[in-house]
Amino acid sequence: MRREITGLIIFSAMAMSLFCGGCGGGSQSELWKSMNELRQKAAQGDAEAQLNLGGMYTSGRGVPRDDQEALKWYRRAAEQGYAAAQNNLGVMYEKGHGVPRNNLEAMKWYRQAATQGYAPAQLNIGSIYREGQGVPRNYQEAMKWYQRAAAQEDAEAEFYLGVMYHEGQGTPPDNQAAVRWYRQAAEQGHAKAQNNLGTMYHKGQGVPQDDQEAIKWYRQAAEQGDAMAQNNLGMVYYQGQGIPRNDVEGYAWILIAAKNGAKQAGETQAQLRRRLEASQIAAVQRRAQQILFQLKRNRQQIHVATLGQIVVPGNVPPPRSLSQARRRHDVAKQTRKL
Repeated sequence: MRREITGLIIFSAMAMSLFCGGCGGGSQSELWKSMNELRQKAAQGDAEAQLNLGGMYTSGRGVPRDDQEALKWYRRAAEQGYAAAQNNLGVMYEKGHGVPRNNLEAMKWYRQAATQGYAPAQLNIGSIYREGQGVPRNYQEAMKWYQRAAAQEDAEAEFYLGVMYHEGQGTPPDNQAAVRWYRQAAEQGHAKAQNNLGTMYHKGQGVPQDDQEAIKWYRQAAEQGDAMAQNNLGMVYYQGQGIPRNDVEGYAWILIAAKNGAKQAGETQAQLRRRLEASQIAAVQRRAQQILFQLKRNRQQIHVATLGQIVVPGNVPPPRSLSQARRRHDVAKQTRKL
């Protein structure tokens, strides 16, 4: 489950540079000027500025990280009815950041944001009901709130609907419905949904068995850093399922998956290492380094593309995928040209 602080929407291009640690190329004096402008707007009651200032204290970008200061600014914006701030305040209470953990208070703020149609808050309520945190577990309520968020193309909600249909939580198991929801999330770039969709194709659950489709989705998730997908892709290469067998490529992905915490990959890695010669192990390590270098570049591209999000005004949740972030980035660039 992923519940995050959301809505870090910086109001100007210079503040955007401040948020990303100077990546926009602004001088130190300009960055301080932008920060002072943000503080002034927040002090004058501008809810969006209050949200953004809270976000900077949450992330420690431009200011020392301070959960209590973040909480203060989120509360001021939330009390003005700003949905993103209400959601963030709920997260602070749920996680106990800057305030004692209080699930009831968290749910109160989530509901206020959710009733305004704010998808991240709807997602959070769904996850609380699904997990039974501070409330009795209720899969029907979870599904209801996930569906509301999914209606706004929230990829995380789509993913969890896929999980619920796949595992029969609050509904009879339905692999075709699970595939449908996994696909919607996967097409937005949701890594876990991509991995699960790959598994559905690999096993022929809810769709005809198709190794090529499985590999496609495993690869997309693996290249985003999903450890389970990295392990699955490695096993496909190692076993030659739908692709020519390649021990070096397979072991390299399994090695990366183990490094990223996939327990199954760690066990497989130990078995494979005993079967390979020293020269093969050296080749695997070189290939793993090449893959890791490319994955790092991919993450940098996501970071740059995400800059488009923080100049978009209003109660806009953060991008859920690289493609969505890039679209927002392009819109932001065109807007600044007008």
